[in-house]
Amino acid sequence: MAKSKGPVLKRCRSLGIDPTFLGYDKKSNKNPKASHRKVSEYGLQLKEKQKTKFVYGVQEKQFRGYFEEASRRKGITGTILLQILESRLDNVVYRLGLASSRAQARALVSQGHFLVNGKKVNIPSYLTKVGEEIKVKEASANKEIFKQIVEENSKRAIPTWLEVNREARSGKVVAVPEREQIDLPVEEHLIVELYSK
Repeated sequence: MAKSKGPVLKRCRSLGIDPTFLGYDKKSNKNPKASHRKVSEYGLQLKEKQKTKFVYGVQEKQFRGYFEEASRRKGITGTILLQILESRLDNVVYRLGLASSRAQARALVSQGHFLVNGKKVNIPSYLTKVGEEIKVKEASANKEIFKQIVEENSKRAIPTWLEVNREARSGKVVAVPEREQIDLPVEEHLIVELYSK
């Protein structure tokens, strides 16, 4: 699966995101243009929302749905929103090192390469729960792409809310991630303010 880095790096630059958050190790060699324009409060809020949507590869309608779900739950809405996004199957596959980027994880899940608790799930937005096991299907496990992925990501740090078994090409959700375990450089309270207007 070839990875086109051009437009991704350009978008990362405009949103002020380090490409490594998307699974790209190449940094852009262009310097972000310093803007001396004062950004409005709305502009700041919008940028945080766009950044989060871009990192997780989520469209507006779905993102708003996640926000509404987060608002209904007990706790800090912004943190819950990020926990929901982190629990998406494509994100969990990426975090486990079973894909090299979230975009690749989305494609591999859609192609039906993964089982959740032994059942095939091909919906990238499927929300995983604590205790669920995510595993590469046996028929897919020995494919060249998975050998390559596992090799590429063998040294990648796995978040503590997940457990991985690289040999078995599987992993498990062991906890709901705390905010400090989510390495996304976003000010989620600004997203909450944006939607709460």
